[in-house]
Amino acid sequence: MRWSQLHIPTLREDPADADAASHRLLLRGGFIRQLMAGHYSMLPLGVRVRAKVIGIIREEMNRIGGQEFLLPAMQPAWIWEKSGRLEVMGEEMFRLTDRKGAEVVLGMTHEEIFAYLAQELSSYRELPQFWYQFQTKFRDEPRPKSGLLRVREFTMKDSYSFDAGEAGLDASFEAHRGAYQRVFARLGIPAIAVQASSGNMGGSDSVEFMCPSEAGEDLVAHCPDCGYAANLEKATSALWPAEDGPGPAVPEPFATPGVRTIDDLARQHGKPADRQIKTLVYVIDGQPTLVLLRGDHPLAEQKLADATGAADIRPAQADEIREALGASPGSLGAVGVTKLPVIADLALQGRRDMTTGANLDDTHLTGVDVARDIAVGRWIDLREVAAGEPCPRCGTPLEIIRAIEVGHIFKLGRKYTTALGVSVLGPDGQGIVPIMGSYGIGVERAMAAIAEVHHDDAGLAWPVAVAPAEVDVVLLTPKDAAARDAAEALYAELQAAGVDTLIDDRDERPGVKYRDAELTGIPCRVSVGSRDLAEGVVEVTIRASGEKQRVPVAEAVTHLLRFLSGQRASAAAAGS
Repeated sequence: MRWSQLHIPTLREDPADADAASHRLLLRGGFIRQLMAGHYSMLPLGVRVRAKVIGIIREEMNRIGGQEFLLPAMQPAWIWEKSGRLEVMGEEMFRLTDRKGAEVVLGMTHEEIFAYLAQELSSYRELPQFWYQFQTKFRDEPRPKSGLLRVREFTMKDSYSFDAGEAGLDASFEAHRGAYQRVFARLGIPAIAVQASSGNMGGSDSVEFMCPSEAGEDLVAHCPDCGYAANLEKATSALWPAEDGPGPAVPEPFATPGVRTIDDLARQHGKPADRQIKTLVYVIDGQPTLVLLRGDHPLAEQKLADATGAADIRPAQADEIREALGASPGSLGAVGVTKLPVIADLALQGRRDMTTGANLDDTHLTGVDVARDIAVGRWIDLREVAAGEPCPRCGTPLEIIRAIEVGHIFKLGRKYTTALGVSVLGPDGQGIVPIMGSYGIGVERAMAAIAEVHHDDAGLAWPVAVAPAEVDVVLLTPKDAAARDAAEALYAELQAAGVDTLIDDRDERPGVKYRDAELTGIPCRVSVGSRDLAEGVVEVTIRASGEKQRVPVAEAVTHLLRFLSGQRASAAAAGS
């Protein structure tokens, strides 16, 4: 590749609207350009990095027996109706009607389509099957941001396993877990496997792979000692034992004029937040429901959705709350409520002498015994974990870290195979419904995560495995025939040795070439100039470390091959 012939539109200044480092540097380095919010064009350097990311993922999928497909991005709406997800996906799904009046959608994912194809499986002897693809997905994100980290159009490697039973699914799940760990190690992404919610995918076990980064939108509870890790939507923690007095024989009302919040009650009436019962009203599949937590505990709404399995869940409106309980928020409680479902967080079990709203404006109750006074229908872990709370495994204080989700694996169960009528003959000749797993990696998001991890103030510093080129031969004095010939000879020799090489043969000042080399993040730079050549050497610079070394011209290729071989061996060892 010759820089003079490539389209690499580097920028001197940071784009004003680029918040994440990856967004800023991928734009400045000439890897991507925005077409509109959430939609990016890949330029030549970006295409090269993307292809290498895909190549690594493809190798690891093939290693576990994956078979590559390519399915349509546009799909008939009826197939999503059969799975029950057409409405669940809501406004995030792009929908349109074709000229014949048929309703179609742009695929957000492909569980339904792969299950549809699985109708052609006939016997348990054909299982397991691992099917995967690289395909464009579309999601109408309300707030695309951070460049490639949150977009509306992106490439997903999604794969699906089909097994005869739960034991087979467990094995398929672990095979994909191992493949993902190898993928991220080879990509240079320090991914942590964390427990997660399955969300609208359905199913049971769910593991996300998270890359710690301040650019991430996910929060992860992590134990530095035992390694426990879970998305905040799923995380649990131990709690210190509560010390409750016996309290009165019945709850006692007291006036609380102007009290609207947990903090108001604590500050004005001396009722600490951890001794209050917070009452929230949610509409769950059309049913107003009371949701109770300790006053100082926030609700993890995804836990509520997961536990109830609700297709539609939302906070109640003010008029719905007053109709259900006869009071406004700030004075709500569950004491004596029998006509509405009551769901309570586990932290309230056994609590006594607590304070809560009386369902009468400006009035609260003290001395509440949860078991005695509240008809709790379901006990669920609902609260969001906080930093410093004890790890549920070892008791060490938990850390809360910000992270980028780079992969997600699910045990889907039989939701989709049942909905699409997939059945195979079992060992006894009777029909069985195969069980599915689903496994995804966002390709462009992986690129952004690599950029977030591997950069400095000067620009990107790609790992060798995914860099747009491995070596940049920088011709410092293009008007000098000897320097030009030496640079061309190095370029040709490196290419002949199988090294992905770029030669910067532009008629530009050395400072411009050095700036662009650092900005684009090519792992090795060989500077060829008349002054060094007069001494029989070239300068080799390692981008990640900044290490510089003057190397005899005759030894330069061997020196670079040794370095690149070591980098490849390290990546292979990390992914083994």
